[in-house]
Amino acid sequence: MPEPTPPDVPLDVLVPVTDRRTLAPVPGEAELVALLVRDAPHVRANMVASVDGAATGGDDRSGSLGTPADARVFAVLRALAEVVLVGAGTVRAEGYRELPVADHLRAARTAAGLPEVVELAVVTRRGDVPADLATGARPPLVVTGAAGAARARDLVGPDRALVVPGHDDPDSPDLPAAVAALRARGLTRVLAEGGPGLLGDLLVADVVDELCLTTSPTLAAGPAPRVVHGAPWLAPPRPAHLRHVLHAPDGTLLTCWDLRAAVGSGA
Repeated sequence: MPEPTPPDVPLDVLVPVTDRRTLAPVPGEAELVALLVRDAPHVRANMVASVDGAATGGDDRSGSLGTPADARVFAVLRALAEVVLVGAGTVRAEGYRELPVADHLRAARTAAGLPEVVELAVVTRRGDVPADLATGARPPLVVTGAAGAARARDLVGPDRALVVPGHDDPDSPDLPAAVAALRARGLTRVLAEGGPGLLGDLLVADVVDELCLTTSPTLAAGPAPRVVHGAPWLAPPRPAHLRHVLHAPDGTLLTCWDLRAAVGSGA
């Protein structure tokens, strides 16, 4: 059987300008893994948007904005994560279930010292997740506050319920405490996949180290949310340092923004 390969789309490195090259799609994705691997602990968010800023297509799903280039990078981001953090609404809209690692990236994941399984952690005020997800072979971790504690424990058991009541609102989960609870379980590489409401909450809580943002070469218009939705203004606005820009032949742009680096450190 031939060795599995990533989506057949090359990615040109535009930034850093001192690292101009083409990342060919090859088994193991050594160059792309080297570009995206980070030391732990680390919280990375990954989102996709249309050219006009929509975070979903007309079907209210971010998946409809995806491209082969986005799928290629997304697979590597998943393979380098120990846990995927996602809001309950996105779990339902996008149909989250198990989080398999792509076959062509399993060896790279093992080489990075990561466990075989990517955990799923669902943030929910009500402590509720789809029944078939809760009763699956590996139930998710459920991150909730006081109001959802009993429901979460009933659904996934006390050992999979992370009850972290907020300081100002005990019924809302405290996200810094949630990240700390994940780290206490050895889940130190967190990949937050949205939706826009959860990303807004994570940014307000200042727990995101890095944002990977794909711009899909399409216009959506409509009433779709931005990739950050429902959050108050960040005051002052938070600086972001551009780590890299990748470009695919179809026009997809894949950027990575460091939210911790000092401004003016260069690209």
